[in-house]
Amino acid sequence: MQIIFLPTVWTIIIDCVAWGIIQPFIAWLGIQFPPQWIQPDLWLYKERSWEKEGMLYQKLFRVRSWKAKLPDGGSLFRDDFKMSELGVLNEQTLQRWILETCRSELVHWFAMFPAGLFFLWNKWQVGIVMIIYAFTVNIIPIIVQRYNRPRLKRLLDLVRKKNIQQPFVIEV
Repeated sequence: MQIIFLPTVWTIIIDCVAWGIIQPFIAWLGIQFPPQWIQPDLWLYKERSWEKEGMLYQKLFRVRSWKAKLPDGGSLFRDDFKMSELGVLNEQTLQRWILETCRSELVHWFAMFPAGLFFLWNKWQVGIVMIIYAFTVNIIPIIVQRYNRPRLKRLLDLVRKKNIQQPFVIEV
């Protein structure tokens, strides 16, 4: 329910500034998440049978063709781990990658919630547009993480099964 009434130009400026602050702030908060929030065995991150080991996302959205073009938001606040680079892999790196897919997914779920605030200074129709915006810009990275995580887990299982001790290079 709108309680703040501003001229249209100021409303647009506030909307843009608010999203420009909210999204990076929630990404920064994601780095602060306690480890128990980003464990791959938690309910939120578990693979569902209907996801078909992530292949549902490839079939419906052709994730492989565009996922590399998405920005790596985690690299805004960290230099040590870039999700867009596989590089040299070993069991430790794969475990970290899997955790980071969980962190990213949780950040993007959290990033949808502030959309409700926009009803405070926007007409209800614009508030609906803000919800659609928040859903759209965040569901895309969630889909990518839900596509990547089963693949990474399979790769981790392979590394463990073959007892690979030395790092190896994956060509992307």
